[in-house]
Amino acid sequence: MSCLVLRGANIRWLFGLLLTLFMTGSAISHEFWIEPAHYQVEKEAELEAYLRNGENFSGSTMAYITPQTGRFDLVTGDIVSPVVARLGDNPALKMQSVQEGLHVVVHQSSASVITYSKWEKFQRFADHKDFPNILERHRKRRLPETQFREVYTRFSKSLIAVGSGAGSDSQTGLVVELVALQNPYTDQLNGSLEVTAYYQSKERANAQIELYEKSPSGEVTVTLHRTDDQGIVELPVKPSHSYLVDMVVLREPSAELSEQKRAVWETLWASLTFAVPAQ
Repeated sequence: MSCLVLRGANIRWLFGLLLTLFMTGSAISHEFWIEPAHYQVEKEAELEAYLRNGENFSGSTMAYITPQTGRFDLVTGDIVSPVVARLGDNPALKMQSVQEGLHVVVHQSSASVITYSKWEKFQRFADHKDFPNILERHRKRRLPETQFREVYTRFSKSLIAVGSGAGSDSQTGLVVELVALQNPYTDQLNGSLEVTAYYQSKERANAQIELYEKSPSGEVTVTLHRTDDQGIVELPVKPSHSYLVDMVVLREPSAELSEQKRAVWETLWASLTFAVPAQ
């Protein structure tokens, strides 16, 4: 008879994996983002970044799980390198930074499902994320107001400076995406940074944007903003602070996805993280 003996790192790995599976099923409507161990590193230093789920820019780390990942890349200029991660890795990203410049970590989750047993919870979510007339839209489609399902996918990016950190953010092909129009590590920001919101590769006008600002002491401030007619929003930023930018799209799922996941609504979550260096 053979048996599995778990020791040290193996126990921590298994605990982290089980915690991630639990978080995946329970912390659905919260933010999901990529948080680097360091937003600025020297050339040839190791890049480390965690996948996090939580609220107010604070949450648990999530181990890398292959079936729950649709895409995981590191983009440097025109070079797109797949992130090589193993099941249970935490941090999910851990690789050598060979090339100097601005590195953009891109992560897309697979589609997951949440069931709403009561309408009030979905209404609170819709109010928070600025989806007006949701009850009217729901009833117009003659949908049940209890025990209905939503399918959701996360599209996350993070900006890391390697060496000089020179370079620029750009669209990476995500369905929903936030693109920084300035480089927070090299450009003169003068107290603000502009971000363009995209949906299906087109600028998303009049969209609500949430900005989470974390001070060096860990205090978090949340403010709401809105994109203009060109999909651009100007966000206030401060030196020595880190930021999480968040946007959500709510839509009807395609017939195929609706049948596959038995869901009546679909949400697409975009996030972008970066830090502003000390002056």
